[in-house]
Amino acid sequence: MGYDMTTLVPSDQAFYDIVPGTGSTPVGRVTLPVTFSTRDNYRTEYVNFEVAEFETSYHAILGRPSLAKFMAIPNHTYILLKMPAPKGVLSVYGDLQTSYACEAENIKLSDTLERSRNSVLVAHAAKNLPADQQQIPAKESTSQSQLVPAVATKSIILKDDEPHKTAVIGAILDPA
Repeated sequence: MGYDMTTLVPSDQAFYDIVPGTGSTPVGRVTLPVTFSTRDNYRTEYVNFEVAEFETSYHAILGRPSLAKFMAIPNHTYILLKMPAPKGVLSVYGDLQTSYACEAENIKLSDTLERSRNSVLVAHAAKNLPADQQQIPAKESTSQSQLVPAVATKSIILKDDEPHKTAVIGAILDPA
């Protein structure tokens, strides 16, 4: 769905979690005609859209106000939308493969955006560190970089007939 920048009107209606974990202030609002139809039956309503500048796999999202305007009833299980129309009930069917592909793309995109945000936070934090703490330590040999438990531990055999199967437990546990 395209939009003509000349029909945008200012909007201060912020919204959240279209892209998980982020909010956005729209560039503006535009009113567009939306039509659901079959060859013999159709329904058109004018719907307000908030226009935002961020990446998502969706081109337009019809929320509760739009569904109410159409008096539409969604069934998410069957990817089906039903609404009254001039010649009876209009049923609009979605496509499972397309829905899945769109959702998978949106998850991938939000993961990419989250990693990008984290990189920016790390870079910002690094600017505030003293120069001597910004150096990456030289790679140590594996014997020197072994984890050492904070408390005393001991190894116990799990099965008497299989002494190679062991577990590490705290050395000063109460026997009860």
